[in-house]
Amino acid sequence: MITDKEIFETMGMVRSQHLDVRCITMGISLFDCISSDKEETARRVYDKIATYAKDLVDVGNKIATMYGVPVVNKRVSITPASLVGAASGGYFEIAKAMDKAAAETGIDFIGGYTALVQKGATDKENAFLSTIPEALAATKKVCSSVNVASSRAGINMDAVKRMGEIVKQTAYLTREEDSIGAAKLVTFANAVEDNPFMAGAFHGTGEADKVINVGVSGPGVVKAALEQVDGDLTAVAETVKKTAFKVTRVGQLVAKTAAKMLGAEFGIVDLSLAPTPAIGDSVGRILEEMGLERVGACGTTAALALLNDAVKKGGIMASSHVGGLSGAFIPVSEDIGMIEAAEMGALTLERLEAMTSVCSVGIDMVAIPGDTPAEIISAMIADEAAIGVINHKTTAVRAIPVYGKKVGDSASFGGLLGRAPIMKVSGYSPLKFISRGGRIPAPLSSNKN
Repeated sequence: MITDKEIFETMGMVRSQHLDVRCITMGISLFDCISSDKEETARRVYDKIATYAKDLVDVGNKIATMYGVPVVNKRVSITPASLVGAASGGYFEIAKAMDKAAAETGIDFIGGYTALVQKGATDKENAFLSTIPEALAATKKVCSSVNVASSRAGINMDAVKRMGEIVKQTAYLTREEDSIGAAKLVTFANAVEDNPFMAGAFHGTGEADKVINVGVSGPGVVKAALEQVDGDLTAVAETVKKTAFKVTRVGQLVAKTAAKMLGAEFGIVDLSLAPTPAIGDSVGRILEEMGLERVGACGTTAALALLNDAVKKGGIMASSHVGGLSGAFIPVSEDIGMIEAAEMGALTLERLEAMTSVCSVGIDMVAIPGDTPAEIISAMIADEAAIGVINHKTTAVRAIPVYGKKVGDSASFGGLLGRAPIMKVSGYSPLKFISRGGRIPAPLSSNKN
């Protein structure tokens, strides 16, 4: 039973604290679209996405009006395209069909131009990887992800090396737009199959035919709640837990309503605090409200660990199915607190890497000099993969080498992708290490059978 007090509380969160449902993502299985003819496969892909998602935007808008809570993004994720296109080899055709369906339905992004190569890659998957730069350069709404490591398999260093090269090529092909193609490409360790957030969303092979996953957001709500706390860090944690519960209840309501209206299964609610470039919607500002002069100061990792844990503890009790990434995101370009801290030198790549050991995802939406060698990007991916594999958590890298830009410059990606200062990267070379290839074995802790 929802009380009048809770209703007014939620209205206040929406009105002045930037509470929103960050995304409704429809996951669509495309296994029945597979054929040996590339044009036929692409046609089936387009038809199924356009049919299943035709009402997604309208339903999202209706729910926003119904409950008075903004639904910011409406998105689709699909079965990994590397699997769907393997029989025909028509990967690029699938990317174009995805983009056409996204434009037709009016959704914001479509994810699933994806390969899972954590233990090795087939010839078909290697062929798919080669298409990623051109596919992202030729489309507007298609997002791509590659899983190169898992706690069970270890780290596929051949794939890691390849991804550094792919990121560089993707950035080059979109160099006239501040290398935005690389902002639509994520390299994962321990990728999850029900993530509603872009650019890493894909529809897992163990999922139903049509599923609704929702990502909530409430950094402004959490910060506003902490502004009223004078107590110790236990009181801070309790406040975050209670606030996360309220925010997640909104997400649960929206997810179940959307699933019913769209004739889909309710999948999960992702608890992640997802920031935007808007003033008052920053995870960095939450950490500063806890007592840090600037995010990036000593103590940042501890404060983020507290926040992430409290969000999970509060949110998990508010939804019948929690999944996705569920924590706190720290994408530099999408968080005004992170942007300002990076611009003034308080937040460095080294501090960001430490922070990723205790929160969702990893080195996310970080702009680096355009002349950064591919092997350094590969090494960044390897470092994040190691953190994920050892700690049995999802980590990722979305680094953007912005062609023509150097440290001190900035890049602008627009919308929720925001803007990013070009951050300094260590110039010492990992080339010999990356060139060795092979696999870094799974940790002993993975042997749990």
